[in-house]
Amino acid sequence: MKRVIVVGGGASGTIAAIASARKGAKVTLLEKNTQALKKLLVTGNGRCNFTNRDQTLTHYRSRHPERVAPILQAHTMEETVSFFEELGLMVKERKGCLYPNSGQAASVADLLRLEIRRLGVKEAYHTEVLDIRKKGDLFLVQTEGWTYEAEALILACGSMAAPKTGSTGDGYRFAEKLGHTVLEPLPALTGLYTREKDAATLAGVRMDAKVTLLVEQKLCAEEEGEVQFTSYGLSGIPIFQVSRYASWALFEGNMCEIFLDFMAPYTWEDLVEILQKKRAYTEERKGTDVLLGVFPEKLSLLLLRRAGISLKKKRKEWTDSEIHKLAEQIKGMHFEIVRCRGYEQAQVCTGGVPLTEIKETTMESVKVEGLYFAGELLDVDGACGGYNLQWAFTSGTLAGRAAAEDEKERRV
Repeated sequence: MKRVIVVGGGASGTIAAIASARKGAKVTLLEKNTQALKKLLVTGNGRCNFTNRDQTLTHYRSRHPERVAPILQAHTMEETVSFFEELGLMVKERKGCLYPNSGQAASVADLLRLEIRRLGVKEAYHTEVLDIRKKGDLFLVQTEGWTYEAEALILACGSMAAPKTGSTGDGYRFAEKLGHTVLEPLPALTGLYTREKDAATLAGVRMDAKVTLLVEQKLCAEEEGEVQFTSYGLSGIPIFQVSRYASWALFEGNMCEIFLDFMAPYTWEDLVEILQKKRAYTEERKGTDVLLGVFPEKLSLLLLRRAGISLKKKRKEWTDSEIHKLAEQIKGMHFEIVRCRGYEQAQVCTGGVPLTEIKETTMESVKVEGLYFAGELLDVDGACGGYNLQWAFTSGTLAGRAAAEDEKERRV
């Protein structure tokens, strides 16, 4: 019976252990936390959006995006759904996002733990891996109290995001020691700090907007959704979606700017016409009262200030030039991004082991026979919407199955 060690009891590691055990391997799961799946419990605000109907490849970001498709096709979203339904999960859908019908991430975690135990996987929790080396055909995995041996090793240690859940970057160290490259892991799906201090005056405001990220004055990414203003700058799902690009750009020393369009369905000319028409029925209003019912008061105040319009001026006194400046602010409020929030606040990381250093569909290292990778440790980060968990389940399943097989069986 082939022995397989899985390092990391997150989503990808747990699935890998299950896949290996189902193929008949003798599996040991090593996890530094007191239980598996700690990070999964907080995904989707505790509701666990575990995959998405829309599997467009643009939702998966990598330095080698051309290598993502064959992996996702080898274990699809439909197969992930079938796997969980087989375990007993009832699935509900919201705009393509799939959740457990219970609305609780704990349901997903509990079902996976039950399957781990049913299959007889050896679980070693509160067990930190200190060192890994290969001796002949065996991997020697050293912990504080024991050295485990196996013919196959799956590294599923996660990234550096959310270290409170146990993701502290250990896997990068092990990968490098075993001869692999690690692309700089940087925070992704996180908030952005702005240079403009007046952004803090909007703390607590939420507003739908089109978000445009420019890097060195060139279009890099666009998203739409609800932007949240904070004491440090910008947050919300559309900000999270573009944050990985800002992370890389800032790391490389490039200038990052974000423009917010609060009236995306309207052209600039349409908006100017709307503001001009408002003169007729708001001519006696002044200050933020002019924009009542259009924007929250805090946002109205900042828009007027940035447009250079005196709050004491009545609406009928506004010049065409001032209206044009206000329209420009509404269609493109500018913020310079100075840094991303750290690993503590990030949901995932960009970077990791390049996909060029693994074999497609098996997740085996091209450098070390018997070594496999899964999950966030690889250079793939998904958008919000269940994509990171789908990547974890796909890569974990493929790694687990391949690790349990003999090389001869795989070639048949």
